[in-house]
Amino acid sequence: MRRSEVLAEESVVCLQKALVDLRAIWELIGIPEDQRLQRTEVVHKHIKDLLDRMIAEEESLKERLIRSIAICQKELGTLCAELHVEPFREEGEITILQLEKDLRTQVELMRKQKKERKQELKLLQEQDQELCEILCMPHYDIDSTPVPSIEDLNQFRKHVATLRETKECRREQFVDIKRQIILCMEELEHTPDTSFERDVVCEDEDAFCLSLENIATLQKLLRQLEMRKSQNEAVCEGLRAQIQELWDRLQIPERERDTVAMAMTGSKAKVRKALQLEVDRLEELKRQNMKKVIEVIRMELTQYWDRCFYSQEQRHAFAPYYAEDYTENLLHLHDAEVVRLKNYYEAHKELFEGVQKWEESWRLFLDFERKASDPSRFTNRGGNLLKEEKQRAKLQKTLPKLEEELKAQIDLWEQAQSKTFVVNGQKFLDYVAEQWEMHRLEKERAKQERQLKNKKQTETEMLYGSAPRTPKRRGLTPSTPGKVRKLNTTAMSNATVNSSIRPVFGGTIYRSPLSRLPPSGSKPASSTCSGKKTPGAVRHGPNKENLELNGSFLSEGAIPL
Repeated sequence: MRRSEVLAEESVVCLQKALVDLRAIWELIGIPEDQRLQRTEVVHKHIKDLLDRMIAEEESLKERLIRSIAICQKELGTLCAELHVEPFREEGEITILQLEKDLRTQVELMRKQKKERKQELKLLQEQDQELCEILCMPHYDIDSTPVPSIEDLNQFRKHVATLRETKECRREQFVDIKRQIILCMEELEHTPDTSFERDVVCEDEDAFCLSLENIATLQKLLRQLEMRKSQNEAVCEGLRAQIQELWDRLQIPERERDTVAMAMTGSKAKVRKALQLEVDRLEELKRQNMKKVIEVIRMELTQYWDRCFYSQEQRHAFAPYYAEDYTENLLHLHDAEVVRLKNYYEAHKELFEGVQKWEESWRLFLDFERKASDPSRFTNRGGNLLKEEKQRAKLQKTLPKLEEELKAQIDLWEQAQSKTFVVNGQKFLDYVAEQWEMHRLEKERAKQERQLKNKKQTETEMLYGSAPRTPKRRGLTPSTPGKVRKLNTTAMSNATVNSSIRPVFGGTIYRSPLSRLPPSGSKPASSTCSGKKTPGAVRHGPNKENLELNGSFLSEGAIPL
C-alpha cells in the first residue's frame, strides 16, 4: 500500500476521533442536540470546503499541465520541423507531470539548438560577405528557411574554409607578383603611371581586391615588365659581346677593360646608355685602326677554318682575305664571313668535335708508331715502354670504333643537309682511308730502308769483318800482358785463312760474324790446331754476353740484323 493511502486512512481515523472528541465535549458540556447538529454541520461544512478547495486546486494543476503539454507538443513539433529532426516521442506510459516535464525539457533543448544554429549562420554569413568582397566573388546561396539544417551549416562551413584558403593562396600569389613587379620596375627605372600600377605598388596589401581578374592583370603586367627587362638584358648583353669583340680586335689592355667592365654590370637604362657610348667609342677607334682590326679578324677567321677543316681551295675562295685595301667594306666582308662560319660551326659543333677527336687520336697513334720503330726505346726507364704499348694497343681498337660512329653521324648529316661532308676538301671517309694508306706506305718505306741498311751493313761486315766492343765487367780481373800477346798470336794465326783482315784495338783481330769459305775451297783453320785452348776459346765460356747467332759470335756492341 502506498504511503499516501495509509496517510488517507489515518486522516479518516483522525477525523472520526476528532468528531468523537467533539461529541464527548458537547456531552460533557451539556449542549443540546439541535446545537450539536448545528455544530456538526459547521464541522462538516469546513471540512467539505477545505477538501473542495484542495480538489479544485489539483484539478487546476492538472488542467495547467495538460495545457502545457499541448503547448510544448505544438512548439516541439514546430522546432523539429525547423531544425529538420525527427518529432519527439515518449516511450511507454508516463504520468501527465512527467510528460509535461519531458516535453518542456525537450523544447528548451530545441530552442537552444535553434539559437546556436542561427548564431552560427549569422557568423558564417558575415565571414562569407567579408571574403567575397575581398575575392570579388558572389555570396553563398543558402536556403531561406529560418533555421539551417546541420547539413546546410556543414556545407556553409566548408565553403567559408575554401574561401579562406583561396584568399591565402591569392594573397601569397599577389605578394610574390608584387615583389617581382617592384624589382622589375626598379631595374627598368619605371615609375607607376596607371591607377592599377599605383594600387599595386603604393596601396596597402590588405586593401587590394584579390579577384581573378586582378590576379590575371597582375600577371600580365609582370610579363610585360619581364619582357622589357629581357629585351634590355638582351640589348645589354649584345652590347657587351660587341664591346668584348672590339676589345679583342683592338687589343685593348686588360687594365682598361676591367675599369670599364666594373661600371657596366646590370641592364638599367644608365648602364645601357654607358654600354652604347663605349661601343661608339670603340667603333670610332676601330675605324682609326682598320688594318690592325682586319688582321685580328683574319686570325679569328683562320681559327674557324681550322675548326671546320677547310681545304686550301675553300680558303682561297674567300678572296677578301688576301686583299690589302683595308676599307670599311673589307671589314664588313670579314665580319660577315666570321659570323657565317661561326654559325656553321655552332650548328654542326658535335660533328666537328668528333672529327677533331679522331685527328688527335690519329696523331697520338702515329706518335706511338714512330716510337715503336725507334730502337732506342729499349733503353727507357720507369716502365714508359709498357705504358706506351698499352696506349698504342688501345688506340688501335678505339680508332676504328670512332670512325664507325663518325660515319653514322656523317650519314645522318648528309641526309639532313643534302650535301657531302668534307674534311680538308675531301670526303671524311676518303680522308681517313688516305691517312691509313699513307701510314701503311710510310711503314713499308721504313721497312725497306731498314732492310737496305741491314743489307749494306751485312755486306760491309762480310767484306771487312766486325769490330765488337766488349764493355768492362765488374768482378773480372784485367788480362795480363802475356795473355794478350798469346791471344793476339792465336787470332793472327786464325785470321791467315781469311783473305781480308783488319786490326782493331791495338792489333787484335776478330772473325767476321758471317763466315765465308776460304780461297780455293780449303777448310777454315781450327783455333785449336795446336791441341791447346787459346785465350779466345777460354773467354767464350765465361762471357755470357757473347751469343752464337747463325753460327757466328756477336759481342754486345754488334748491331742485330
